[in-house]
Amino acid sequence: MGIEINPIAVIVFVSVLGACIGSFLNVCIYRMPLNESIVFPGSHCRACSTLLPWYDNLPLLSYLIRRGRCGSCGVQFSARYFFVELLTTVMAVAVVWQFGLTLVAVGYFAFVAALIVITFIDFDHQIIPDAISLPGVLVGLLFSLLSPLPTLTIWTSLIGAVVGAGFLLAVALSYQAITGREGMGGGDVKLLAMIGAFLGWRSIPFTIFFASCVGSLIGVGTMIRRQADSQLALPFGPFLSFGALAYLFFGERIIAWYLGLL
Repeated sequence: MGIEINPIAVIVFVSVLGACIGSFLNVCIYRMPLNESIVFPGSHCRACSTLLPWYDNLPLLSYLIRRGRCGSCGVQFSARYFFVELLTTVMAVAVVWQFGLTLVAVGYFAFVAALIVITFIDFDHQIIPDAISLPGVLVGLLFSLLSPLPTLTIWTSLIGAVVGAGFLLAVALSYQAITGREGMGGGDVKLLAMIGAFLGWRSIPFTIFFASCVGSLIGVGTMIRRQADSQLALPFGPFLSFGALAYLFFGERIIAWYLGLL
């Protein structure tokens, strides 16, 4: 007789795990660009340096209970801490909902977690840490060896990494040769290689198209709001990450629908 798993219990477990990992991602987002250890010291208030006790370090709950303030000095914490924990929780549930309690879900949740860290670091500092993207390419290739998905094999993963990096590198070099300005950093190239490694080569055109459309809309809106010129610099990493997530959850269905129209 098989063991029946209560779906509500699964959602609760995955939500709690996702919130805890989201708390760790906040540490990575803040400390990695500063070259600080993500392990020591423990979570503490940046204003008064007081280590947060366990009851002030509960993901999601502590922020709500304390109304986003330090229990020692009363300084207001950024709402982003709560948002990242909530986002990671939602993504954890979404990945398990899509792939079940499987090894594939574990691999893709690690991928999603990396994209979350990359997105917020790129927003803040306009950099994408090599410490995430380069190991991410290798992990994605290894993950493809274990994947049962027909769209992800070692060959589609390897081609995805090469095509992803090669396409953006060609675009970046062409733009620099024509304009004399750097339009895309090497971090974006490595990020798209990681995306290709985890999702396969079919994800590359989808991700680039999706990221370009969303990035253009937000870029134009930002220029109008700020009355800036066309040289306004926006990080492209978050849009690539958004495109990769769109492909992960909906990409193959959208591609099948589009091919059906043809």
